[in-house]
Amino acid sequence: MKGVLGFIGVFLSFLSDATYGKSTMSFGCGNNTHMCVEYCSICHEFSSVPLMECLSMLFDHLCLSHFEEAMTSLRTDWWCTWSNVSGLYSNLSTCTEEISDCLLIPWPSPLVEQIFVDIHSTYFKDCPSEELSDPPPVIIFALVITPICLIPVMVSLVVLKTKNGDGSS
Repeated sequence: MKGVLGFIGVFLSFLSDATYGKSTMSFGCGNNTHMCVEYCSICHEFSSVPLMECLSMLFDHLCLSHFEEAMTSLRTDWWCTWSNVSGLYSNLSTCTEEISDCLLIPWPSPLVEQIFVDIHSTYFKDCPSEELSDPPPVIIFALVITPICLIPVMVSLVVLKTKNGDGSS
């Protein structure tokens, strides 16, 4: 009886393994939108390449190339103005996120982080940053002297209160 049940189990597993036209990729594909199917099929064609390497190639050809082309079309003195580059930056971020989601790779990933670090070191390294600086000396003096002057006043009030015959102390 055990042999028959084992045979039926193996037979059923073969039946449930049929794909009936669905993908037989060695990795998951996020959803069935046209673009996701395209990204997944590209990575499936290069099945000898690891998935993260395929992701890197997709980023290079689909996301980074558009970003770099758009950045080179801008004047270099406009690169540091956020309103000029925010749309390009957002498109790059969205592109990397969509491809990662399609290949079921968490976003952001170390690869995405490295892409953005590289972009910043290439395009935004000469942009001035708003560093914090010390306030003017007049402000510092006012903030320091105020509590120093208040301490003797508070001590005087306490002494006066206790001398007036409160009787509780």
